[in-house]
Amino acid sequence: MAERRKRKEAVAQHREKNNNFISSTRFTTMKRLLSVLFVLLIHVSHSQGKYISGHLVTAEQWAFLGRFCFLSELGRLKFQFTYSPQEVCGNTVGCQNILLYYDEDDQWPAVYPHPEKNCSSKEAVLNVNNNQVLNLTTQYVWSGCEPVVSDDDSNTMTCGGGRSFQSVRERWWYIAVSNCEGFHGLNIQYEMTLTNGNSYWTQHFSADEFHILETDITFLVLFAGILALSIWVATILKSRQLFHTSYKMYMSAVGFHVFSLFLLCLHYGQYGNDGVGLPAAQLLGRIFQSVSSLVFLLMLILLGKGYTVTRGRLSHSGSVKISVFMTLYTLAYAILFIYEREFFDAGLVLYLYESPAGYGLIGLQLLSWLWFCYAIFFTLKHYPEKSLFYVPYFFFYTLWFLAGPIMVLIAAFVISKWAREKIVNGLEQSLAFCAYTFFLILTRPGAANKNFPFHVRTSQIGIVDDYEQGPQQNGTANGGTGVNLDHFPHQSMYSTSTDSSFIGGGGPNFTELFTVATPTSSQPRPADNPPPYPGGSMDPARRIPDFTVKSGIS
Repeated sequence: MAERRKRKEAVAQHREKNNNFISSTRFTTMKRLLSVLFVLLIHVSHSQGKYISGHLVTAEQWAFLGRFCFLSELGRLKFQFTYSPQEVCGNTVGCQNILLYYDEDDQWPAVYPHPEKNCSSKEAVLNVNNNQVLNLTTQYVWSGCEPVVSDDDSNTMTCGGGRSFQSVRERWWYIAVSNCEGFHGLNIQYEMTLTNGNSYWTQHFSADEFHILETDITFLVLFAGILALSIWVATILKSRQLFHTSYKMYMSAVGFHVFSLFLLCLHYGQYGNDGVGLPAAQLLGRIFQSVSSLVFLLMLILLGKGYTVTRGRLSHSGSVKISVFMTLYTLAYAILFIYEREFFDAGLVLYLYESPAGYGLIGLQLLSWLWFCYAIFFTLKHYPEKSLFYVPYFFFYTLWFLAGPIMVLIAAFVISKWAREKIVNGLEQSLAFCAYTFFLILTRPGAANKNFPFHVRTSQIGIVDDYEQGPQQNGTANGGTGVNLDHFPHQSMYSTSTDSSFIGGGGPNFTELFTVATPTSSQPRPADNPPPYPGGSMDPARRIPDFTVKSGIS
């Protein structure tokens, strides 16, 4: 007894120590989280703007460094340049100049890209009186240059200073470096911080990127709401055995879009702190957004062909066509990202779709719209009773299919380049939100919703599939009833007409919309002994599917 008491006391002490350790660990973790949040708040209040740095080594006498869209009177450039001339402004190396161009036709477009022009002609378009040329020498006091002698007795010129920008509107400014008097090209290290005002929401952002972070945060909340509603609807559908593959695809598309917005918000949120952001998160966010679009597009085409609405599977040829088409679509997206990363010229303000891959995507979307129209036409031809679902489905998503190419054309040829990115981002998110919201409304399983497309349960599709592998009678499955996965029966199992059933004669019996028709008195119930299977077989694997399909679909 004494040993047992000691053992209990030891266990109690051990538990108390363990609980104290867990409590202290939680306190330490909370303390660290608060410290991290405090540091983030400090960083937010002291954001440093867009940051560009590098070491340029080239045999050319003129080179492009970066671009930024400045606000008038609020835009500012802080710089530090370091280079090692053998002679300051001598004939051997020459002296470096920082050149500031803006987006008028006689400025940046006149010199870039024009490889036929030499260094001097590219400098000639600038107005020195507008402080567009920074001579990186001690003779030009505004450049803040000082010669520095290193330990190995080599000369180094270090220049640090700033520039503010004034213009009648937001302008793109392009920063280049030149050494027209030298013969050995350019060799310069640079650090530049480009800002617009002092607000966290604008300081680091180029003027064409204003409000992108706020827009993405807003749509992240909205899409999260759509995802929550779709999950709620999915629980209802699953309880009624109507949670079909098409709705799972819809939820996947919404989930991918929410995750993409989350990653983009992470990138732009960090970008507000250091002017660099999280490029990997931005790339992943754009990739997941593309995946969301692909899944949603595939779902639209499959529903147009009647998948899970009028049929439980596609023909072999149809499956091959869709597989090939989606493969081409995916390859076009992949090429678009690679092309943008490897071949887009940073000296030109280009829209994502201003490339061969972008034009290919536009063509594929138009082709998918034609396929969408073709599929719905023949589905309605054979199943006109589904018009309550397919007519609004067709008209709305026709607008959605065509809105994409139209938006690309407007962005490329109508919207000003200094406002393009923020406007296009808002339009893209708005179109996606409308598309997902409309589908959620169109397919809501409300009690009085007559256009709800599904009328065959998921368990019944599986039963039909199992039974189709069994014996055939009279040329069709299920004893000649014609029930199969390629064509669902025309008669809906849900009452959608006003003369089908009423409660006390006062109106439609909406309580029967999502229930399987009850077997009549002449039909056997599950508790009854089943009738003999035609041909004398009493195999339950064949007997039960025959009864279930008849009572659930006919």
